[in-house]
Amino acid sequence: MREDLTRPDTVRLAPDTTMSVKLAPEPTTRRPRHPAPSPAVTWAPPRGWLHELEPVVDQQLNLHLDRATEWFPHAYVPWSRGEDFDGPLQGSAWDPNQSNLTPAVRSSLIVNLLTEDNLPSYHHEIATTFGRDGAWGTWVHRWTAEEDRHSATIRAYLHTTGAVDPVDLERMRMRMRMVNAGYATDQPHGLHTIAYVALQELATRVSHRNTGRTSGDPVCDRLLARIATDENLHMVFYRGLLAASFDAWPDQTMRALTDTVTSFRMPGHAIPGFDRMSLAIAYAEIYNLRIHRDDVLKPVLRSVNALHRTDLGPDGTRAQEELGAFLATLDSAVSKQEERFEQRRFRRALRDSIHPGGKASA
Repeated sequence: MREDLTRPDTVRLAPDTTMSVKLAPEPTTRRPRHPAPSPAVTWAPPRGWLHELEPVVDQQLNLHLDRATEWFPHAYVPWSRGEDFDGPLQGSAWDPNQSNLTPAVRSSLIVNLLTEDNLPSYHHEIATTFGRDGAWGTWVHRWTAEEDRHSATIRAYLHTTGAVDPVDLERMRMRMRMVNAGYATDQPHGLHTIAYVALQELATRVSHRNTGRTSGDPVCDRLLARIATDENLHMVFYRGLLAASFDAWPDQTMRALTDTVTSFRMPGHAIPGFDRMSLAIAYAEIYNLRIHRDDVLKPVLRSVNALHRTDLGPDGTRAQEELGAFLATLDSAVSKQEERFEQRRFRRALRDSIHPGGKASA
């Protein structure tokens, strides 16, 4: 009998592994407290920013096209592992024992898939912000075409390998309601959008790459490494725009970057059950606060010398100080999360030594 799918967080993975991992009450990437922006800070979006950045967009687009390599999603899907499912084709019902992926890896694949599935909304938001004309429009459409391969390929992998119940995957509101609800950006200005996507593309790259490495399946690892390569090139594009924005408008860009870093959350945060799944993903060392700090925030901040710029006015300097204070608080949050996870690993090792052969939950 199927689980009650009226529950917003039911995802069938395998017997006794219906994502019941609870490591701590807060979500993986809960933002630590940080100083509120000073009332003296004023936000004045630069006039003509789209036009002024267009030559940089054209340059970055040409670099992207030179670096990108052609690949075909169908070549990465293990079709030989699949078979017809029950239904109109009268195949076999989903077998939860078909896949050996851990619940944490399956959760990461589900979160990544449902996030990628929202591409129509992302396209709408980014096209509305950047426009559909000139170099901006060419980039928006190229980016959309490349991103469109990701959800299709991940879904095909999940279907052919039987990693999750395909009926639940289609029905469970995590995917369908996420797509139907869509995604609306809360970025106040285009500079905020540039800062956000520079971070988000790298975060997505890291999540895909670590999911593949943790999976224990060479096919999964190869597929997600290929997708991660796309995401990395997208990050490089936006990182170039972020650097150019700093050169043109250092104060406004520092404010935009600080606002984005201190309020950052992935677009999949609205997925039902996201907090609980993200904790399992964090515990498995796929994506957690330490990885977010070390592999996402620090590389982007270092690439634009955000913490050590000397070309800032009063407002930019104030934003720079806020950013430094936030990172110091984040260091404390990272240490606390690492300590909790280490305590859990100790308890699990102790339990397993007393009751060997117990089933792992992550």
